[in-house]
Amino acid sequence: MKSQSTDFRAQHGQGGAVDILFEDADLLFVDKPAGMIVHPAPGHETGALTQALVAHCPAMAEVGSRERPGVVHRLDQDTSGVMVFAKTARAYLALRKLFESHAGIEKTYLAVLHGAPKPKEGVLDTPIGRKGWDAKRMAVDGRDGKRAVTRWTVLQKAGGLALVEFRIETGRTHQIRVHAAHLGHPVAGDPLYGDAAADRRMRNPPCRTLLHAVGLAFDHPFTGKRLEVFAEPPPDILYAR
Repeated sequence: MKSQSTDFRAQHGQGGAVDILFEDADLLFVDKPAGMIVHPAPGHETGALTQALVAHCPAMAEVGSRERPGVVHRLDQDTSGVMVFAKTARAYLALRKLFESHAGIEKTYLAVLHGAPKPKEGVLDTPIGRKGWDAKRMAVDGRDGKRAVTRWTVLQKAGGLALVEFRIETGRTHQIRVHAAHLGHPVAGDPLYGDAAADRRMRNPPCRTLLHAVGLAFDHPFTGKRLEVFAEPPPDILYAR
């Protein structure tokens, strides 16, 4: 089953809107805007995605934790694209198990990189762990890290930049951003792992990390049907220069 956007847009506290890509009794797929936090956090008490979704589906407030209702996975604040949320307790348990096992899930991203990895297609299988001196930063760590597998395909190249498709088989924190930097081609606009000087040389310097979750696919936990949900890339991904 492939997604189709509905006419409904869930309003959030800052006056914007969130596209609902697919919804049934148990699951809710949305296109998260860049710059929007997934759930409230210190300093970001309003304007969270979960607040918009609970306003749309009040029963979600009791699914999972009160701080993170319906949340079974996450995207960084700067990252845009498709996310799935649980609307019921049974869906929450099933999706948490699915995402923890990584089995049967296809997660596809688009990113704008400084330069293009070689070869055009490849796979990086290296552990990722926390960088000891910086709790917010991750790094390739062969001793204490957890296995992280990232496949890439270069789609386009122009002006020192490359549009690259990533498919991840694991879900480590900052996985694509860390692996892209490890390949020597960081994601444009990335404040942690990027190249600020290269960002400034861009015709339109990025206002965020140019990473977009374009597709999410897995078998529906209750119907068994294959769900393939896509979020169209925003202009800053497709037309970065």
